[in-house]
Amino acid sequence: MPDTVDRVLEEIERSSDEIVDFAVELIRIPTVNPPGQAYTECAEAIGRRLEAWGMSVDYVSAAGRPEHTTDHPRVNVVGLLEGSGPRPLVHLNGHFDVVPPGADWTVDPFGGEVRDGRLFGRGASDMKSGIAAAAFAVEAIRRAGVTLRGSVEVSGTVDEESGGFAGVAHLCDVGRISSERADYVIIPEPFGPHRICVGHKGVYWFDVTAHGRTAHGSMPHIGRSAVMDMAALLELVRTELEPQLEGRVTDMPVVPVESRRATINVNAVHGGQTDAEQQSPCVADECHATFDRRFLIEEDLEDVRAEIAALVAAAESADPGRRYTVIDRMAVEPTQAPSDSPLISALSSAIQRTTGQPAELVASPGTYDQKHVARIGGLAHCVAYGPGPLQEAHQPDESCAIADVVTATQVMALTILELAG
Repeated sequence: MPDTVDRVLEEIERSSDEIVDFAVELIRIPTVNPPGQAYTECAEAIGRRLEAWGMSVDYVSAAGRPEHTTDHPRVNVVGLLEGSGPRPLVHLNGHFDVVPPGADWTVDPFGGEVRDGRLFGRGASDMKSGIAAAAFAVEAIRRAGVTLRGSVEVSGTVDEESGGFAGVAHLCDVGRISSERADYVIIPEPFGPHRICVGHKGVYWFDVTAHGRTAHGSMPHIGRSAVMDMAALLELVRTELEPQLEGRVTDMPVVPVESRRATINVNAVHGGQTDAEQQSPCVADECHATFDRRFLIEEDLEDVRAEIAALVAAAESADPGRRYTVIDRMAVEPTQAPSDSPLISALSSAIQRTTGQPAELVASPGTYDQKHVARIGGLAHCVAYGPGPLQEAHQPDESCAIADVVTATQVMALTILELAG
């Protein structure tokens, strides 16, 4: 085994330029979500690499999903390298959709520029470097002449940035990622080469509509302003709910530490006049707000919903003329891999071997595709581990250190050897 490990590590060192070239190729495909551009092109680019590296490749379209359209098809790709037997199977999954580049870039967001030991571009950190590292971790094992006792898969999936329902959730729904055929899942999200992300907080997104009554703006007493009623609810959120949430802190190792508290954020408020250029002398008869409630593994989702319902009821009771409607957008339960998972142990050993430092176990303040792997796929042994600093995700001039890409490739390769070798 020591000789095998050395051969694999040396193969990765020799091939560092090839790993970066693969990441550059992916960054140059503008897979912007929304609306879901160039998904087929990117899936095929990944598929060609995996086929060239000896894997059997399937393309899995999210047929039947509303996101899967003629103009923007949702196409996922999965490569399989079989060993002596089908199990244990290690599945490495990465999403290839990226958020829109936004403003303030000093480099081409889709140029894949390599400079000063870093790779720049949208997706460099989140998470096309992670896909390249995961794929080459498998290829390095093959090039080193190692036959695994189990098998390994690499998948590239869509729509993680918008919930992952046509991506990982779909692969779980159709049984491609499932406890029936896989044992461990690694998602190379950008937590850095020394960190293992063992899970994430929960999220409850919901809309509230305040219902008023329109009237002429010169006679507002005849109507009822939905904007003012929404303001009253927002004030209750600020003065009553937020102080309560501030006192709730999770035992999960969420980073940054400030995010270990339960939180609520007002994502958007829209009401009344919508045309900024044309005056409309009307009392607002509706006002809509979208809320983002991040809850802890120690909290129950139904209690979270009930707490919101009670706050809305209190706002209505304070003024009988107020009326609100609450509509759920999305709810995701918190998830956490077992502390004694062989996957965490194998990754920790690999990190110690390659970096000389102990692994740091963390949890994410936001959700990622582990939610689908655990809930739909039934796979508890799932973590995130990948190159890139988390704080660079979604930022202008997003980048990733090339040395971190190489290290993450080595760690994932050694983990595969430990679990399926």
